[in-house]
Parts: sequence; structure tokens; C-alpha cells
Amino acid sequence: MIGVWRHVTLGEFPGVHPRAHLVLLLTGRRDEVGDHRVSLTLRDPDDQVVLEHNGGLQMMEPPAGVTEVEAPGIVVLDLPLERPGRHAIVVAIDGHEAARIAFTASQTPRQVGGSLH
Repeated sequence: MIGVWRHVTLGEFPGVHPRAHLVLLLTGRRDEVGDHRVSLTLRDPDDQVVLEHNGGLQMMEPPAGVTEVEAPGIVVLDLPLERPGRHAIVVAIDGHEAARIAFTASQTPRQVGGSLH
């Protein structure tokens, strides 16, 4: 899993951070070929589930001599954020947490009056 950002800002809370991209590269051993359950959850600062996506993944048999299998993917999410603080996107495979990408969310500072001269 590759994390590019660790902080997001919103104009106000609650709000939505649109179009967050999560790049995944799931790897496994040759004996892990087959069907697997994958879930992505967005967790709030209290570690409560805010959003959950579930799906399946089929790891195919690699060519002869290859010992690892790979499954790349890009997931695009709109992140509903109720309040500022430390959040996380958690990836689970077959019910076991495989990765946790933590990030903070804060409110964009409000500009006070006036114009630029």
C-alpha cells in the first residue's frame, strides 16, 4: 500500500473530501492463490467505522517458477469526515487487518475580512 498524503483539510465539518485515491499492491505466496474477501473501512478519531466497502479478489496462478502473486488496484473514495482529528483507512483481507493508513483532517483557517492591496 502506498500513502501519498497524511493530511487533508476541509472548509467545514461535517464535510466530504472528494476523490481520494488509494493505490494498493496486494502480494501473496503461491499457496494463497484463490478467492479472498477484501474490505476497506474509514475509521474516525474514535476508531468507529464511518464507511465500509467489501468485495472479492481472485489471486490467479502465477507462471511456472514465480513464487509470489500480485494484485494491483486503485480505489477512489469520497471520504465523509464528521470532525477534525486522526482518521484511518483500514484494509482487511479475509477478516484480518493487512494495512492501516492514518491521516489527520483539519479545517481550513478562515480568512478575516479585507482585500489584498
